[in-house]
Amino acid sequence: MSSAYVLPSSSDAGLDSAAPRMNTRPPGRGSVRMAALADRLFAATAKSAALITLAMLLGILASLVWGAWPAIDKFGLGFLTSSVWDPVKNEYGGLVMIYGTLATSLIALLIAVPVSFGIALFLTELSPNWLKRPLGTAIELLAAVPSIVYGMWGLLVFGPILAVWVQQPLQKLLSPVPLLAGLVTGPPVGIGILSAGIILAIMIIPFIASVMRDVFEVTPALLKESAYGLGSTTWEVMSKVVLPHTKAGVIGGIMLGLGRALGETMAVTFVIGNTNQLNSASLFEAANSITSALANEFSEAADGLHQASLFYLGLVLFFITFVVLALSKWLLAQLGKQEGTRA
Repeated sequence: MSSAYVLPSSSDAGLDSAAPRMNTRPPGRGSVRMAALADRLFAATAKSAALITLAMLLGILASLVWGAWPAIDKFGLGFLTSSVWDPVKNEYGGLVMIYGTLATSLIALLIAVPVSFGIALFLTELSPNWLKRPLGTAIELLAAVPSIVYGMWGLLVFGPILAVWVQQPLQKLLSPVPLLAGLVTGPPVGIGILSAGIILAIMIIPFIASVMRDVFEVTPALLKESAYGLGSTTWEVMSKVVLPHTKAGVIGGIMLGLGRALGETMAVTFVIGNTNQLNSASLFEAANSITSALANEFSEAADGLHQASLFYLGLVLFFITFVVLALSKWLLAQLGKQEGTRA
C-alpha cells in the first residue's frame, strides 16, 4: 500500500496565515506575584472588615456594661422586676420599660406579619401586571417616611380616631365581661401601648412585605407550576411550596421588622404616653419603652445611678435583640432538621 502526501493548498495556507495566533507563552513571574499579592490583600481586607465589626460589637457591649455597672452593682437582677422609677429617691427599676418594649413589638408583629404576607402574596401571585410595579413602589416608599412623621400622625390623627371609634365602643361592649374589661380600661385619649404597637406595625410592614415579595419571586416557577398542575389552590401553593422553599428569607424579613420595632424611638415616644408607672394590663394604658426612656431622660440624667440605670436599660435592650437573633437561628435550624427527617 502506498501512502500519498497531500500538499496544503494555497487557500488553506491563506487561512492559516490569517488566523490569529494564540499566545502560549506562560505569564511571567512578575504578573504571578502581583496576582498572588492582590489575592492576599483582598483576603486581608475582608478579614479585617469582619474583625472590625466584631470588635465594634464587643466595644459597644463593654461600654454598656461599664456605664451600667453602678446600677448593676446596686440593683442586680432586681432591676428587671422592679417597676419603681424615682430619680428623686435614686430608686430605679426597668420593668415598665421592658414591658412596654416587648408589648408594643409583639402587637406590631401580630399585625404586620399577616398583612405583609398578604401583600407579598397579592403582588407575586394575584396582582395584574399593570398594578405590580406602582403598588410595590408605593409600599416601599412607606419605608422612607421619617419616624417622627409617623409619630406626629399617630398623636394628632390616629390617636383621636382610635379613642373615639375603637376604645370607647370596646369599653361599652366588654364592660360586663370581668377579664376582658380590664384590657380596655383607661381614659380615651388615644395614646398607650396599643396605639404605639399599631404605629410600629405600619412602620415595619414595608420592610417585611418587601423581603417576603423578593423571596417569593425567587421561588422556581417549575415548583409552583407543578403544584398548580396537580390541582393545588393558590393558598396550598404558597403554604406547601413557596413558604417551605423560602423560610429562611421570610424569617429574616420578620426579624428585620422586629429589630426595627424594638429600636424605634421617636414614633413610640409620641404615642406611648411616656409614663413610668403601669397601673393595669389595659392595652390602652399609657406606658414607656426603653428607647423612649433613653431619648427623654438621658440628656438630663445626672452622673450616678440615674445615668447608670439608663445604661442598664440599653444593656437590656442589647440582650433582647441578641436573644431574638438566637431564637431565629434556632428556629431555622429546627426547620432544617424537620426537612431532613421528612426526606
